[in-house]
Amino acid sequence: MITKPKGTYDVYGLDAKKREYVNEIIKGICQKYNFVNVETPIFEDSSLFHRSAGETSDLVSKETYDFKDRGDRNLTLRPEGTAGIVRWFIENKLYGNMTEPVKVYYNEKMYRYERPQSGRNREFTQFGVEMIGSDDIASDVEVISLCYNIFNLLGLDAVIKINTLGDRESREKYHDALTNYLKPHIKDLCEDCQRRFETNPLRILDCKIDGDKVIIKNAPKIADYLNEESLNRYNKLKEELDLLEINYEENTNLVRGLDYYNHVVFEINVNIDGIDTLAIGGGGRYNNLVESLDGPSVPAVGFAIGFDRLMMCLDMAHVNIPVNNDVDVYIMYVSDTEKDTALYIAQNLRLNGFTTEMDYLGKGLKGQFKAADRFNAKYLVILNDKDLEDMMVNVKDNVTKEEEKVNINDLSDYLDMKL
Repeated sequence: MITKPKGTYDVYGLDAKKREYVNEIIKGICQKYNFVNVETPIFEDSSLFHRSAGETSDLVSKETYDFKDRGDRNLTLRPEGTAGIVRWFIENKLYGNMTEPVKVYYNEKMYRYERPQSGRNREFTQFGVEMIGSDDIASDVEVISLCYNIFNLLGLDAVIKINTLGDRESREKYHDALTNYLKPHIKDLCEDCQRRFETNPLRILDCKIDGDKVIIKNAPKIADYLNEESLNRYNKLKEELDLLEINYEENTNLVRGLDYYNHVVFEINVNIDGIDTLAIGGGGRYNNLVESLDGPSVPAVGFAIGFDRLMMCLDMAHVNIPVNNDVDVYIMYVSDTEKDTALYIAQNLRLNGFTTEMDYLGKGLKGQFKAADRFNAKYLVILNDKDLEDMMVNVKDNVTKEEEKVNINDLSDYLDMKL
């Protein structure tokens, strides 16, 4: 038997309907913020992700699905959404006549080769937004508020964890101070952190293994190395978040996992039964990424949410997602003539907006009644050849059990009044 690959999953039935409902909520709020949907290829030139995330990042060094196609081109299955959006922005020269920022969202499949665990798979769905073209603090606030309000609308108790990495000057000063502090302790850190010390020591701060060690807790804080401009920007951001009553906490060890961030970075945690979950999303400002991918110098800010982890949190928090698996009408028949008419009626009702089912397995009437109950059908349309000679059908309320004869041509209007 062929089975699905490790780290992948199938979605169907009520789970699929729940995902559709949540996706529509997210889509609706994005449209209220005037973000538009964009779709990019599921695979890209490998250099796109290697250059954007950084050759030494865990994403590139451990997790990407890299392969050669039959034309000997190096390709990578998309591991995250931002790089593809930036490539699309540059390739289509959207920077040429920018009178307003480019505001887009996506909700697409991503691929990372990592150990599958609850809410984390090798194939996963990522929702994200990108706002390209504005360096205004208001754009940071807009993106953070959009993220926060998605969780609020879904009924989750979310908190935004924020930090700043400052500008290039601040980050370089902090880099030197951090490496000088960590150097005597490097042998006390995990293998990954020892490697990160040589490539990007800031990533040591949010290591899942060493993050709680005293060495890390006592490390220098970037706030002490911010220049005046970076500090003022960060303080202004917090003032505006307070103004919008966004629930946030500062986390001075938060750096995010990709190399391209500067200034504000943030993560989203959900409080479930008084306990913070692991981050299920995050983002920040990336003013240098467009230029690093051969575009002009264009500022940008964005975030991404693990859609599968979001669904897991909704389930853990017992959030009621109103999905309806019922059908409006179940059509019942016996003879071949009645079956032809049933197909015609089903087509007409569906085109008029009614969820309609009928039998396709040759069941008798008894079996069809049972099927109608399994579908929680609100009304039954029962056909018989004698009534059909007069263009009439029996319509039965499946709750009250009351029946009426209705002309086929009037059936849609009748059901419209009843439902």
